[in-house]
Amino acid sequence: MKTVVVTGATSGIGFEVCAALLKSGCRVIGLGRSAENARAAEEKLRGCVPAGDITFFHGDLMLPSEVRALAVKIKEELEKTSGGRLHALVNNAGCVRNWYMTTPEGYEHQLALNHLAGFLLTHELLPNLLEGGRVVMTSSGSHRMMRMHWQDVMYERRYRPLMAYKQSKLCNMLFAYGLNDRYAGLGLRAYGVDPGLVRTEIGSKNTGGLVGFVWARRKKHGVDPSVPAEIYARLIGAETAPDGLCHDIRGPRAASRQVGRRNAERLFELSEKLCGIKFGGIESCMS
Repeated sequence: MKTVVVTGATSGIGFEVCAALLKSGCRVIGLGRSAENARAAEEKLRGCVPAGDITFFHGDLMLPSEVRALAVKIKEELEKTSGGRLHALVNNAGCVRNWYMTTPEGYEHQLALNHLAGFLLTHELLPNLLEGGRVVMTSSGSHRMMRMHWQDVMYERRYRPLMAYKQSKLCNMLFAYGLNDRYAGLGLRAYGVDPGLVRTEIGSKNTGGLVGFVWARRKKHGVDPSVPAEIYARLIGAETAPDGLCHDIRGPRAASRQVGRRNAERLFELSEKLCGIKFGGIESCMS
């Protein structure tokens, strides 16, 4: 049985991805921010898929210490149930902010949760993913309308919420590109998913103001989260890892021209510095 870890699994796209994977016969480890939400989601999923193998852990992925603690729990679970193997990691947890907010480390919330949390969790679980594993990022078509704001990646000097969000989605694509560049030779494949406009609460949590108002109107035109969940199920369930870097409901699509080796390497180096880690090269992973 294939084991898949899904972040942001208590609602929206993440919840529906869990449901789709359980129905396909995968073992799912869901991650949620609070114990209450994790319990509620697990109970609901057990009701939807009674025979499904689902486990939930909770923690605040904006905090590196909690990401590492969750990784330890996941590894312990994998040793007990899957011989240490992880078939796929879905880095789906995300947020939108209306104003400038930072983590205790001083990192802007959208960059911290939408990118750095998944970057760090992938690093911690990399040994479990090599030789056939897949990493799937929840990106957005909006990444195509963005360049990296290298001179101020946190938008500290002049905060622009929408630009910070788009940049985080570009980071997702660059991270996927960088993982493929480094580890495709060891059987790892990474993807960015453009789910399209989806009816979720991402734009309503801790926002308010203009962002909350616009999202409340805009999401009415979106699809149910179960629709993009099909994309994840397709990428994870295929026996042979699908081609293409960016996928939407129609299949592989072209990513932004900004998604290339130069930007991916620069982002990798910056993210390693911010997380205080270093991804090993192929040689170190094989030793």
